[in-house]
Amino acid sequence: MKISTRGRYGVRLMLELAQDHGKGPLTLREISRRQGISEKYLWQLVTPLKKAGLITAERGAHGGYSLSKRPSKITLKDVIVILE
Repeated sequence: MKISTRGRYGVRLMLELAQDHGKGPLTLREISRRQGISEKYLWQLVTPLKKAGLITAERGAHGGYSLSKRPSKITLKDVIVILE
């Protein structure tokens, strides 16, 4: 099975959020810096993941994105199905 760039980058985005789960939201700028993925590209991935209820957005100076449920409750299949 081949996974597109969109799917691979989505998994990397979710892994970053899982690693920092419980520590507060992460900005796309921070995820972009850590993973070497364009911030503009990450914006395209956030929308479907947010609509599917896998991530939540917090607005404001200390805002960003975080997982909407525990990392152990989100499967790789969930992410791939949404983004592919």
